Amino acid sequence: MFANSLRRNRGILCSLLVLFFLDWSAAQISYSVTEEANKGTVIGNLAKDLNVNVNDLQSRNLNVVSGYSKKYFETNIKTGDLYVHERIDREELCPNSLKCTLNFEAILNGPMVIRRIEVDVVDLNDNAPIFVENSFLLNVYESSPTGEHFLLPLALDEDTGSNSVKTYKLSPNEYFSLDVQSGGERSASAELVLLKALDREKEPDIKLTLTAVDGGKPPNTGTVQIHINVLDVNDNTPSFSKTLYKARVKENAPPGSLVIQLNATDLDEGDSGTVIYSFVKRANFNPAHMFSLNPDSGEIAVKGGLDYESQSAYEVHVQATDKGASPRRANGKVLIEVVDVNDNAPEIVVTSLLNPVKEDAESGSVVALVTVTDKDGGKNGQTKCKVDGSVPFRLTSNYKNYYSLVVDGPLDRERHALYDITITAHDEGSPSLSSTKVIKVEVSDVNDNPPRFSEPVINIYVKENGEVGHHIYVIKAIDPDANENAKITYSLDGNSRNIQVTSFININSETGEITSLQSFDYEKLKTFQFKVQATDSGVPPLSSNVTVNVFVLDENDNSPSILAPYSEHGSVNSENIPYSAEAGYFVAKIRAVDPDSGYNALGHFNPETLFSINPETGEINVKGKVDYEENTAFDVRIQARDKGTPSRSVHAKLLLEVIDVNDNIPEVLVTSLMSPVKEDAQEGTVVALVTVIDKDGGKNGQTSAKITGPVPFKLKLNYKNYYSLIVCGPLDRERISQYNVTIVAADEGTPPLSSAIVIPIQVSDINDNAPIFLESVINVYVKENSAIGEIVFRISALDYDLERNSKVTYSILKGFSNSIPITSIVNINSDTGYIVALQSFDYEKLKTFQFKVQATDSGVPPLSSNVTVNVFVLDENDNSPSILAPYSEHGSVNSENIPYSAEAGYFVAKIRAVDPDSGYNALLSYHLSEPKGDNLFRIGTSSGEIRTKRRMSDNDLKSHPLLVLVCDNGEPSLSATVSIEVVVLESTADMQTPFRHVPLKEDSFSDLNLYLLIAIVSVSVIFLLSLISLVAVRCHRTDGSFSRYSAPMITTHPDGSWSYSKATQQYDVCFSSDTLKSDVVVFPAPFSPVDAELISINGADTFTRTQTLPNSEKVRAQGGGGAGTFPLCSLLHSQQQQQQGASVPTEVSDPFGSALPADPLRQWVGAGALRVNHIKSTERGKGVGERDERERLFGHAAIRHLLPKPMGVLKLFMLPRDIDICLSFDDRSNAIFHY
Repeated sequence: MFANSLRRNRGILCSLLVLFFLDWSAAQISYSVTEEANKGTVIGNLAKDLNVNVNDLQSRNLNVVSGYSKKYFETNIKTGDLYVHERIDREELCPNSLKCTLNFEAILNGPMVIRRIEVDVVDLNDNAPIFVENSFLLNVYESSPTGEHFLLPLALDEDTGSNSVKTYKLSPNEYFSLDVQSGGERSASAELVLLKALDREKEPDIKLTLTAVDGGKPPNTGTVQIHINVLDVNDNTPSFSKTLYKARVKENAPPGSLVIQLNATDLDEGDSGTVIYSFVKRANFNPAHMFSLNPDSGEIAVKGGLDYESQSAYEVHVQATDKGASPRRANGKVLIEVVDVNDNAPEIVVTSLLNPVKEDAESGSVVALVTVTDKDGGKNGQTKCKVDGSVPFRLTSNYKNYYSLVVDGPLDRERHALYDITITAHDEGSPSLSSTKVIKVEVSDVNDNPPRFSEPVINIYVKENGEVGHHIYVIKAIDPDANENAKITYSLDGNSRNIQVTSFININSETGEITSLQSFDYEKLKTFQFKVQATDSGVPPLSSNVTVNVFVLDENDNSPSILAPYSEHGSVNSENIPYSAEAGYFVAKIRAVDPDSGYNALGHFNPETLFSINPETGEINVKGKVDYEENTAFDVRIQARDKGTPSRSVHAKLLLEVIDVNDNIPEVLVTSLMSPVKEDAQEGTVVALVTVIDKDGGKNGQTSAKITGPVPFKLKLNYKNYYSLIVCGPLDRERISQYNVTIVAADEGTPPLSSAIVIPIQVSDINDNAPIFLESVINVYVKENSAIGEIVFRISALDYDLERNSKVTYSILKGFSNSIPITSIVNINSDTGYIVALQSFDYEKLKTFQFKVQATDSGVPPLSSNVTVNVFVLDENDNSPSILAPYSEHGSVNSENIPYSAEAGYFVAKIRAVDPDSGYNALLSYHLSEPKGDNLFRIGTSSGEIRTKRRMSDNDLKSHPLLVLVCDNGEPSLSATVSIEVVVLESTADMQTPFRHVPLKEDSFSDLNLYLLIAIVSVSVIFLLSLISLVAVRCHRTDGSFSRYSAPMITTHPDGSWSYSKATQQYDVCFSSDTLKSDVVVFPAPFSPVDAELISINGADTFTRTQTLPNSEKVRAQGGGGAGTFPLCSLLHSQQQQQQGASVPTEVSDPFGSALPADPLRQWVGAGALRVNHIKSTERGKGVGERDERERLFGHAAIRHLLPKPMGVLKLFMLPRDIDICLSFDDRSNAIFHY
């Protein structure tokens, strides 16, 4: 019963948590585990199922919460695995239940996420069926008819489902068989069936074995011995008035309350007709524990305490037995329903209490989850909940009896640091029951109160001549916050009349005690003012100030002064006397004056009896005989006293040394050593005080000290043999972190004596080195389409300082690339310097960008340096070729017509495609897929031009569907296709030109031919003269080796075209039969014709593309034109091809024979802009590099006269080793540069 109650309450709690976060379907996670699983068995991964990064589990404080007494499951915070932590026994957790589940919650913080987890405990067949008793006695009359059923005891199996009792078996016998009734998911039951009539005289006692078998694999069994006692004949069996009795009884019915009365009759007479009643114990339930049965009357009464919440109904088996010699029995069943009464007060359960709560918590912040449960049913179990009293908290209902305790008003820890929140829950029973629970909620402090002073201004009075470090005053401020927020530190703020206050006083930062750093002098400083700031330790800290006025009180502080050459104030004055001095020997004279009024009153104080002083004149004389062996020096103390009231005096100290011989080595003493010394210490900074002592007198006791070795320190003489060791040069800890300073002291005796001491001085670090990068500019290469979050590069900087001064953090300086913030493109790890991509790069949109990375150390103040990072995006083959108009690649069929009489090489069509990629990825090749066995057409691999291979024959088809495949040179290669249907027409009259819409008159056609012929002849003559001039210039420039060029030859062709040729190069100008097209063909030698390039210019003066002309060593430029001359000027220049892309030639030859450098071309060009368009060099059809578009201004009057009218725009075309650049002039002139 306890387990059922616990399981029900736990389910309610889980439901509350899930509904609280309004995501029931998505919040539940289901697992399954076999009972008795070993500890550590992993049943699932919470990080994966909660969709949380494994690295965030620890920071978000993953926790598993349940209401069980044992912690059955635990999580691995590093991997997110949920594993078995305690032994799981299904029979202990869920007795008599078909389904057994363990429910708990997984809670994540920041933000808070609660998920309900349900673990289904799978039953193991670890329990064998058992019978309550080892043997069972059954009385059977010998007259019992065959087929009669007899109840048998039930076997118990703590396992459930398929592992429960599924069948029974009976030991072989001739009288009885088994009738097994299936229990479904529950255990089966069995009855004994009489098969054969019994004969008491033959066999009065029958022993059988009943075996219970469960459904496990392998199955477990349990047995019980059945003893059948065959009774003599008893004619009638008792009979109950009902087959099933039903009764209702309240759960609070007192013992003895009547539940129901049974009624059974027996038709026999006498004892055989007298019936007695008894309970039948079934399995593990004994009705006698809860009820009593009167054996004579059949009255069933309450015996034990009934509890509706533990068991709401009972199934009681009863038996009626007569008192005959051979008693007969009848079995009955009573179903007793327990009626619920309101006997359980609501129970308040608090989970996930957030304690303490910050005092700045906003209204609506959840403090705790509250569950109200009532074990009663119906209205008795319906509850309501509220918060008693006036507190800034309230309950909000989440779902049914599930509540959230939330903040309902401002919290102030300084007013209320602890709230006792009383929650009252009552049910709707009659009478209503209620219960209360007190929740203690602490309010944690936030720093919302600055320190406060009791007065805005504080006046302090201090006597002058007070001792250094003397207590002056205690400043006290009060902060009503708690803990660190109330911890106050004090500091001085401000100066007074250009006076450095911190040199006069000091304040204890913790206690607020103000002490003096020097003695005050009323004559110099009568008053000063400063401010004290009190700051708490909260985040952020709060502070307040108070003004302090200090008044110095005057005192009689002027004493007599000793005049030179002697001095007072404790300093030592030295005089020498010979060791042979006699009594009355004059030693010294002390003079003193007093700023105060009155006469000086001279007195003396001399503990020795060897010297005397004149109280009026201050003369000191030897009184007795000086004995050097007794004393080598005498300390004479002198007091000068005035006659004031009270009298003030001054003291002087006179050291009288007796001159001796040099027998003592100087001794070097070091006091007040300041080590380590900061490396930024200024020159003159005192490091140590050094005293040299020599016990000798005179010159023997006179010493000098010096430093040996090259160190940035020196000795500064203060007074006689008192020195200060000071800094005399720059210190650099990064070069030398410790100096061993050797000081040598020597006296002036004869012979001189000396000694040395080594002082180790450490240099402490300051932040004087900024982080440095090994390179001023860093180039980073990253592939396009890289994954988001991929590491691009690692930035590293060095800092030669120590510890915190050398700890470097990295950041990206704000900037933009193509109007996009750099911080949206990349991010840097401030500690490691790893640069990661925040987006996937696209070469076609962003080829390069630049940003700066700043490296900053953690010194005070911090130092930083920058490095420029250039990021170059590397192109990948991610774009397929695109077919240009007029053809389409999207499945449509394009049609072209050719005449039947077309010769081999007849131009059919030209496919043009472009690829947005670059380099090899944009280098395109064209391939033709023809029907099998048809070799009629071919296509230029580089140009895409389709031509006929041979003449047409009668066997050829009239229509030829062609499929053109355009592939790039990337890895892997991408492609596009276009379909063209070539139709063969019988006559040219059937063909339609693309310009058929232009109306041409017959009479004007012949005039056009005439003009065209004149233009051809004119252009040919001019072109020929230009070539002859060019050849002459070239031959002249090759030191007269003209003999290697053969004589030029001009050939006129039948079709009206002409060509100019020589041994190395040939130029051919020809015109096709189509008057709307014209070709200019250049034949360079000795290069292979396979890789020649074609440039086409249509009638609209637009450039089409570069193509390869197969089977000829030529480069052809087609230009559109009607009437007029075709403009072309060839300027040739031989130069070695550059591998990484062409540049403007260093030298150009014009047709008039002058050789001019490229840059001064603007001098011989009249006007106009020359554009060099996207120059690229190739090697056997493959691009090897390219450079950005460049523009230069050129012009030439002679060329302008030579080519008066532009007919098209020529562009670059390439050969295997040489490069030809076709250029257009804005001032109506064109030129070709070959190099």
